[in-house]
Amino acid sequence: MVKKVKFRTRIVWRKTRRIRKYTYKIPKGVIHIQAGFKNTIITVTDERDRVIYWSSGGTCGFKSKRKRTAFAAQTIAADASRIAIGQGMRQVKVLIKGAGLGRDSALRAIRKSGIIINFVRDVTPMPHNGCRPPKKKRL
Repeated sequence: MVKKVKFRTRIVWRKTRRIRKYTYKIPKGVIHIQAGFKNTIITVTDERDRVIYWSSGGTCGFKSKRKRTAFAAQTIAADASRIAIGQGMRQVKVLIKGAGLGRDSALRAIRKSGIIINFVRDVTPMPHNGCRPPKKKRL
């Protein structure tokens, strides 16, 4: 949806987020937490892995170095779980991927929001001595 905003001399068109008219209740779902070293991304899906909502550091208003902090991950998780509760979600499975700072704080925020967590699984990809790793960064 495009919204017309009038400034002093020019008209600017801005995109606005569309509000859903029809929502269906989803009692169970899966929350995917991807905690990288630069950002944390949380995706809420139903049991068939259809995306309901996603949130990241940038969508919650954090920029550059603040996106990687534990506080940003806590805010992202609270935002995503609020939408999940609004959809009628009561029980979730949590899949955590990555080794960033936002792992624990995101899980803590989901638990605090009132959603019942059935189980937590770490799905971080670990090599079984497969491909050669990229060369180290020089600082």
